[in-house]
Amino acid sequence: MTEHDIQNAVRLKLSELGFAVFRINSGKFKLADGRWFDVGVPKGFSDLIAVRNGKICFIEVKSEKGKASSDQLNFLAVMREKYGCISGIVRSVDDAVKLVGGAK
Repeated sequence: MTEHDIQNAVRLKLSELGFAVFRINSGKFKLADGRWFDVGVPKGFSDLIAVRNGKICFIEVKSEKGKASSDQLNFLAVMREKYGCISGIVRSVDDAVKLVGGAK
């Protein structure tokens, strides 16, 4: 499965479990007219945010062989350690369900 496929499957499953799930596009993108557009989230911001029962979960989705960047690892650590959010890297729907299990 590609990272995109995993993201979509995770979004569907977490939605079924009662989460509001948001896909966050990050980085800079070149527009058709040649200008660059920066989406405005910090470097390393997670792919998905899931919210349920007042808890927020930051989810970085990777393929089986995908590696998180140092910016991504730092972002996840800050969200978890400084702000008390659930955060982590998932490679499957099962990983995602386990990660957010603490949000019940």
